[in-house]
Amino acid sequence: MSALKLQLNDYRLTTVEIIYHRPDHPSLLQEFIWQEMDLAPAFPVLSRFLNFWQSNLDGKLHSVRVASCGLIQVPAFSYADGVFTLN
Repeated sequence: MSALKLQLNDYRLTTVEIIYHRPDHPSLLQEFIWQEMDLAPAFPVLSRFLNFWQSNLDGKLHSVRVASCGLIQVPAFSYADGVFTLN
């Protein structure tokens, strides 16, 4: 499905910070940034990705932080307080 169709169906741009243990040095942590269109608040695409990670990759997950933002929104107008003079 195209990105526009996903956005019209309430999908949002989702950015995830994944911190995981390095497989060769478990005491060291590494960061991975993942970004995809997903449906908040259930995040089915992210859930499938994390299930894939846990079943197929060696790096054990340490933490996952999620940020999500709708790209299509109702326009908001705000008026500036003050008078601006041009010379």
